Amino acid sequence: MDIKEIQSLIKFVAKSGASEVKLETDDIKITIRTGAVGNTQETAYVQQIPISSAPAPQHMNPVAETPAQGSSETSNTNAATEEESKYITIKSPIIGTFYRKPSPDKPSFVEVGSDISQGDVLCVIEAMKLFNDIESEVSGKIVKVLVEDSSPVEFDQPLFLVDPS
Repeated sequence: MDIKEIQSLIKFVAKSGASEVKLETDDIKITIRTGAVGNTQETAYVQQIPISSAPAPQHMNPVAETPAQGSSETSNTNAATEEESKYITIKSPIIGTFYRKPSPDKPSFVEVGSDISQGDVLCVIEAMKLFNDIESEVSGKIVKVLVEDSSPVEFDQPLFLVDPS
């Protein structure tokens, strides 16, 4: 991919209204981020991925891990995974920008600890200048908000953890 192709890709992304686009091939990795609404700033990151003919050597770690360290880390990871597995994950149905509030001067739709019912609006995702209400498909209590306000989200990205009990 030459510089003219990259420049035309940047212009195309800016005109499309997308906030971020990532493109990866075998030899190049490109991330293009456009500024917020009303801001015409464009940022493009291009990273050449070196092609190596031989795999990198793996070095042995001379310091042995004690059994106590390994078992405590493993048990902590297993406990966190087991605890989160009882929760329902609400995922983004679309690509866009995640907002917790209907407008900057209003309170958030939900907070951690909020009781929700099926059909309640949890957040708004802006896609191509349209604001889409994201409604809950389950009833329960919000345990965790997994995305920062005003952040870009991908399709099927986890947004909330809900305790259905």
